[in-house]
Amino acid sequence: MNERIKAVLSDHIAVQQAMLADEELLQTIQTVADLTVDAFRADRKALFCGNGGSAADAQHLAAELSGRFYLDRPPLLAEALHVNTSFLTAVANDYGYEEVFARWIHGIGRAGDVFFAFSTSGNSPNMLRAVQEARNRQLTVVGFTGQTGGKMAAFCDHLIRVPSTDTPRIQEGHMLVGHLICELVETALFGPDAPVN
Repeated sequence: MNERIKAVLSDHIAVQQAMLADEELLQTIQTVADLTVDAFRADRKALFCGNGGSAADAQHLAAELSGRFYLDRPPLLAEALHVNTSFLTAVANDYGYEEVFARWIHGIGRAGDVFFAFSTSGNSPNMLRAVQEARNRQLTVVGFTGQTGGKMAAFCDHLIRVPSTDTPRIQEGHMLVGHLICELVETALFGPDAPVN
């Protein structure tokens, strides 16, 4: 058992080290943080969604922005699309599960909003429909995927591609990057050097 624990921790560290060495990924993180700051300054919002563990990650990060991360500051308009179970189950029943996120985006997404789409494979049918709808409605689409990016990569303006094919390691990478983006956004908007409105 001890060897398995060491192996998993070693795999986790190896993925994080690969992310640290990926200059393109680091620049993408900064770019996504900057565009999210611009969106909030323009009175736009951030929308998040995913399935299963990715839904939990998306909801977690929306809460970091709408609640707080490090700083005691005003809330930001950030929401996870899957938290309304009545909507989710009604749309799944009436239109099919592939439409649950796309329909929400059609209803509340506005040009200039930022849509964070989480899918470790990049191939979940409802996520593909969601990113397509977001592009159609001129939201900025940020995909969080694994190494391949999957089919979703073709519809993303920016792609956070964690260099792994192992779902737990990918999700761990997503949370690390998500926390980084939350910190960068919060600091830019509310830190000591933030512009005063």
